[in-house]
Amino acid sequence: MAPFYLNKTGAGNVVSYFIRRFTPHNADNVTVRRRVGFICGAVGIFFNTLLFAAKLFAGLITGTISVVADAFNNLTDAASSAVTTIGFSLSGRRADTEHPFGHGRIEYISGVFISVAIIFIGIELLRSSVSEIFSPSDTAPSPFMIPILIASVAIKLYMAAYNKKWGKKIGSSTLLAAAADSLGDCGATSAVLLSYIVDSYTGLSIDGYAGAIVSILIIKGGIDSVISTSSPLLGHAPDPEFVHAVERIVLENPETVGIHDLVVHDYGPGKIFVSLHMEVDGHKDVYELHDAVDLTERRIAEELDCEAIIHMDPIDVGNPMIDELFRELSSRAAQIGPGIRIHDVRLVPGVTHTNVIFEAAIPPDLFRRRDEIGEALQSVVKEINESYVPVMQIEHSYDGGA
Repeated sequence: MAPFYLNKTGAGNVVSYFIRRFTPHNADNVTVRRRVGFICGAVGIFFNTLLFAAKLFAGLITGTISVVADAFNNLTDAASSAVTTIGFSLSGRRADTEHPFGHGRIEYISGVFISVAIIFIGIELLRSSVSEIFSPSDTAPSPFMIPILIASVAIKLYMAAYNKKWGKKIGSSTLLAAAADSLGDCGATSAVLLSYIVDSYTGLSIDGYAGAIVSILIIKGGIDSVISTSSPLLGHAPDPEFVHAVERIVLENPETVGIHDLVVHDYGPGKIFVSLHMEVDGHKDVYELHDAVDLTERRIAEELDCEAIIHMDPIDVGNPMIDELFRELSSRAAQIGPGIRIHDVRLVPGVTHTNVIFEAAIPPDLFRRRDEIGEALQSVVKEINESYVPVMQIEHSYDGGA
């Protein structure tokens, strides 16, 4: 069965046709992503190079500086499309000895490159626009100019549509960044078109003012895109819906008592690794419990398209003292700080005292209070029973508080 994003949608779409034409029906998701990115990038190179040549020709003939600048904007877009094509080709490479988790993050890097290019384009257009405001240039009329600019807007709208469509289908921040860039280009070219019409029929030059407004919008779009594409590289919190889906699958296993230490590792689109501790009844057969863990790992991998590594954590189920202690610690921890979770509670009785062994997972926004929280939890244990000696480990919670 073909991946879901190869189902027939938009049959009249040229890009969709090429993607389905050159992608095997039984291709895996990694292959499909590479083909989609390569074809979208190749189409971008073709259209942007075509627009560059047409605008440069028209701009040089008429002496319209804004059109020439817009032409080089398209040339930069062609280079960005080339980076997109290369990025998808490299990110789809299989894992090797030096990169055991694959090369998926190259796509994020290429997305950042495109976003930075958008910012520089906006700055250059802003500089040209300000110069045009203070030193308006004379332009010569041309019958080719208006049709070329209208066609440019139409092509860029189409490029924004297919990049957004396929970017959402395969979850690609790079293609979504290209879509945002194409929409920015539509605004820039529309401003150039408007100023050319006004200048041609009224003699009033508004090219610089319109270009300045559009340039600021392009710069803002580039900054927003840098933030969104660089966030995965910096280690952003996992999607709450994804975390809840993992928790749901684990908790649906009848052998599961609880879950903690859930960590989501993002090594690029389609390359997600999940690790967690699955709490089970320590009194049951270890082989049966291990089989339950294996089944849960396979289910997570199949339903969520990721790799899962689960550590089996035996719990003393049915011990009323531990159950009561767990409830009391969890309640008091929630009062100390929202999001603090207690797990792995154990009692080790001795002659003069009883060791209370437990772990506390603290969300990132409270981790700077680690020492303070640790002291508060130790006090809670002593308040519950003076003979209790807390043996506690404080750890970081990485699930984004989902």
